[in-house]
Amino acid sequence: MAKNNIVGRIRGEKKSPEEVRRLNDIRVKAEQEFPPLDPPRLKPVIEGIGAEMRAAREAQGLTWYSLAKKAQVPNPTTIRDIEYGRDAKLSNIQAIAAALGLKLELVKQTD
Repeated sequence: MAKNNIVGRIRGEKKSPEEVRRLNDIRVKAEQEFPPLDPPRLKPVIEGIGAEMRAAREAQGLTWYSLAKKAQVPNPTTIRDIEYGRDAKLSNIQAIAAALGLKLELVKQTD
């Protein structure tokens, strides 16, 4: 009997209304017991270079795309990656900072 069900699914044969109702009931019960989770979402950083760049970009009313064009960075997701605290090439960070009118500089760290 199991073989016929598999063959029926492969051939695309229609299910009976009772079978459809039974499967829908199973699906509803499973979703009640195990509700689907919202996927985790990354959030922009709240301090550091990424936060400063995001604040400057938003203050100038620029989108990731328009800033990427202005900074001559080939991919707008590079800007998103910086704002979300991911690793980025220093040359991209410098180009974006210059396009925003910001200056990067090294400062001696004090403990």
